[in-house]
Amino acid sequence: MERFLSGVERRALRMAGISTGSVDDALDIVQDAMMKLAGRYANRNESEWGGLFQRILQNSIADWHRRHRVRNRWRVFFTRDDRESETADPLGSLADPANPEPAKQLHEQDAMERLESAIHDLSLRQQQAFMLRLWEGLSVADTARAMGCSQGSVKTHYSRAVNSLRRALEGYWP
Repeated sequence: MERFLSGVERRALRMAGISTGSVDDALDIVQDAMMKLAGRYANRNESEWGGLFQRILQNSIADWHRRHRVRNRWRVFFTRDDRESETADPLGSLADPANPEPAKQLHEQDAMERLESAIHDLSLRQQQAFMLRLWEGLSVADTARAMGCSQGSVKTHYSRAVNSLRRALEGYWP
């Protein structure tokens, strides 16, 4: 079980991080999903763990979005706009002299930030379909099981996600 979890941890964290926009929330979601898998399904066949973990993870992300939506409704009424300006690290913006192509690195970093932002802007179901199909490499049937929907719905969400990402990243990706 430990080997399986260490193998999916990084991708799951990335998926949850893009979906929530928060590293801390993503860590909580992934940790919770791993604990649920280990606690409830450790006695299952190892070949079943991938699908079960993705289903638990996607349900946890959907639960986070529901809770977040409800909290934000109330937060608007109780928050003040007294935000202090955050001071940025002055050395963080300097170019690394060891890197021979800082302009190329900057373009790639900008393109990746745009990709993450574009994925974050997708609807939750489109995010799930895109990440499970493309990043995790799941089949349409496995993705449908992980998302709890039909295969036709997975195909629709995936197609819409790809079209939205193409429009959003038109000038950044070939």
